[in-house]
Amino acid sequence: MTTPTEPYVLNIGPQHPSTHGVFRIRVVMDGERIQDIDMIVGYLHRSMEKLAEERTYTQNIPFTDRADYLAAMSGNLGLCLAAERLARVEVPERASYLRVIFAELQRIASHAMANGTLVSDAGAWQTPLLYMFREREKILDLFEMTCGARLTTNYMRIGGVAFEPPPEFWPALLELVDELPERISEYEELLTQNEIFIARTRDIGVISPEDAINGSLVGPALRGSGVPWDLRKAEPYCIYDRMEFDVPIGRNGDVYDRFMVRLAETRESVKIIRQAVENIPDGSHKTDIPLALRPAPGEVYGRVEGPRGELGFYLVSDGGPAPYRFHIRAPSLINLSLLRELARGASLSDAVVTLGSIDIVVGEIDR
Repeated sequence: MTTPTEPYVLNIGPQHPSTHGVFRIRVVMDGERIQDIDMIVGYLHRSMEKLAEERTYTQNIPFTDRADYLAAMSGNLGLCLAAERLARVEVPERASYLRVIFAELQRIASHAMANGTLVSDAGAWQTPLLYMFREREKILDLFEMTCGARLTTNYMRIGGVAFEPPPEFWPALLELVDELPERISEYEELLTQNEIFIARTRDIGVISPEDAINGSLVGPALRGSGVPWDLRKAEPYCIYDRMEFDVPIGRNGDVYDRFMVRLAETRESVKIIRQAVENIPDGSHKTDIPLALRPAPGEVYGRVEGPRGELGFYLVSDGGPAPYRFHIRAPSLINLSLLRELARGASLSDAVVTLGSIDIVVGEIDR
């Protein structure tokens, strides 16, 4: 005869390592199993979208650094592409190549953080995390030597990029892309056949292709379920239509597949960077625009494939120097929406690994 249990409430967060940011989960437990969860956000809300309506389009670029603060280059690029469409600004070809190089470096750095912390959540302690941070640090060094910042880069500009990379950037970049494939193989050797890691991730947090599509999931969370959707292929921007690369997908839609998709995407990013470096033309890194750009009245939605998926910017212009409306479509918020269904019936430790595999950044959830 089993002893009946009384459900109890457990609060995780708002400050807790497993929440990956200032984010609270109210969990109703029945014994060791999760009966229900409530996800409580807003602890990091800064009224970013409303504040953006009082600043010029260029002045709003630093806001994107502080939304997804692990992928500042991607946020910079998304806003600049939207503003350029709204104002019909042409971008020099060299600037488009530079944008792609920095966007793909940012993807590698972000995936290193996501996979490193996921492995740590699964109980692998610190070694794989520090190994992946090793590569991330080298990328942040490249950012720093180019624009003076490592995290909040503020590098992209409407019409191009802020600075031409210094001469020492290019040999350091080539050295990094030469060693990355071997490093990725090392991670695969360490983890992909590790029986403990497999036990913690296989058939955990399974998202079917139908649920992924119906939940509007994007990025590795969607591709891990076997849906080959990537904006760089489906709706190419910059010069992605000239690049040869694959879109990795999973088969089971579990935590393991989402990990493997991110790992495989780092290889594809290396391929893209190599092609961009080999083919980058001479020319200007930026088109000159007025300090207070005044696009004609209208509206536009611009989007890029960030590390967490589709990152969109909706801008409305009334002809003034500041956007009349500024809205961010944050992939972390959309991808988080399925956590409740995934966590029900699971153990608390499995729910923590599932949350880690979704790879949220609370800065863009709250904004």
